[in-house]
Amino acid sequence: MARRKIRDIRHEELIAGTIRAVQAHGFAAVTMADIATEAGSTAPSITYYFGSKDRLMEDTMRHLLRLLRAAFLDRIRTARTPEDRLLAVVEANFADRLFTPAQCALWTQFWANAPHAPGLARLHRINRARVATHLDHALAPLVAPDRRDTVRHVLQSYMDGVWLEAAQSQTPPDAATARAEARAVARLLLSRPPETQTHQEK
Repeated sequence: MARRKIRDIRHEELIAGTIRAVQAHGFAAVTMADIATEAGSTAPSITYYFGSKDRLMEDTMRHLLRLLRAAFLDRIRTARTPEDRLLAVVEANFADRLFTPAQCALWTQFWANAPHAPGLARLHRINRARVATHLDHALAPLVAPDRRDTVRHVLQSYMDGVWLEAAQSQTPPDAATARAEARAVARLLLSRPPETQTHQEK
C-alpha cells in the first residue's frame, strides 16, 4: 500500500515538472532532462514511471482533463436552472486550479501538436466531444434548435480563444475575470437578436 502511494506521489511530481518544463522550453524543444530538472528527478526515473516521453505527455494532458472534469462536476452539483447548467460548463474551463499561466501554455501547445501525435489527437477528440455534449445538453432548453449548433460553436471557439490569448500574454491570466467575461458572452448569446426586416418597395 505504501509503495503504491509513493508511486502516485512521484507521478504527480513528474507531471508537475512536465508542466513547468513545457512552459519554460516549449513542447517541441523540451527534453527528458529538462523535465527531470524541473521535477528534481532523473531521465531514467521518468522512463521507469512512464515508459517514454510521449506517454508522459499524454498522462500530463490527462491530468489537465481530470482538472477540467472536476471543475465541471463541482459546478454542476449546485446548478438549479438551465442557465446555471450552461454557465457551469463554461466557467469550468476557467477554474482557478486549471486556468494558470503554465497550464495555459501547456494546453495550447498540446492541441497544436495533436495532429502529429495519435495519442494526443485521441485525447483532443474525446475532450471536444465531451464539451460539445455538455453544451448541447445545457443549451437544449435555452436555444431554438436552428441556433443551437451556432451558439455551441461560438462558445467553444470563444473558450479556445481565451486560452490561446492567455498563453501568449505577458500578464498572468485572471481566472475570476475570465469567468465573469465568459458568463457575459454566454448570456449575450442566449439573447436572440431582433430579426432584420426587409422593406420591399410598393
